[in-house]
Amino acid sequence: MKKKDIGLGLLILLLLGVFTVFLRSSPLIQNEDYHNFSDNTTLLGIPNFWNVVSNLPFLLVGFLGMFRLSVLGKSKLYYHLFFASIALVSIGSGYYHYHPTTQTLVWDRLPMTFAFMALFSIIISEFINEKLGRLLFVPFLSLGVLSIVIWVISADLRYYAMVQFLPLIAIPIILIFYKSTYTLISRYWLVLLFYALAKVFEHFDSIIYDKLVFMSGHTLKHFAASLSIFVLYFTLQNRKKIECADNLISNVNETKV
Repeated sequence: MKKKDIGLGLLILLLLGVFTVFLRSSPLIQNEDYHNFSDNTTLLGIPNFWNVVSNLPFLLVGFLGMFRLSVLGKSKLYYHLFFASIALVSIGSGYYHYHPTTQTLVWDRLPMTFAFMALFSIIISEFINEKLGRLLFVPFLSLGVLSIVIWVISADLRYYAMVQFLPLIAIPIILIFYKSTYTLISRYWLVLLFYALAKVFEHFDSIIYDKLVFMSGHTLKHFAASLSIFVLYFTLQNRKKIECADNLISNVNETKV
């Protein structure tokens, strides 16, 4: 059995498992305690100063991705939308942390769904099938928006959780069982590692703040997540296209003729 067949089987099982858990689970309601971050320091008239300004790296890497990337191939438009979403995350998250409520949290999570879904469709395009990735791009983005709309209307976060975590589980499977047409693929693992670290920092927000005093886990989350995107940016900027064997043979034959 080929590796990609095993990968396809695992992806199907993952999808079935997620839907089974989804159907069996109760609605997931936003806990209002989520907004009570450990560090609420006010500096320069800005409440929750460090949680607000730690979003600036997202803005920087978002603009770098939109205006400085030169090696993108046919996925150029999709990557530009991804990095535009990252820049919007900076603005939305900064606004949310300036005044953290469930209402302002919408503007933090909405651009994140664009980023998750755009990256997922790009990974599918570059590893599994280019046409499939392009075909899924708009539906994926629509699902991301729909997950936020459902949350706002019904207060049920299950759809948003699926939009965020399904790609994070599926992407490692794709990296292991499928081949990309680009170099530097191992750096994607570093991207995932830094994002996983960001989620750990978020979970231990208050414990980290108690230990460090000058910086909370949530602030470190922003730095780790933005570092993840910086790694992705430099990977995309420096990677090279791998010519497939069939194309190389064809080129050699044409040269001989």
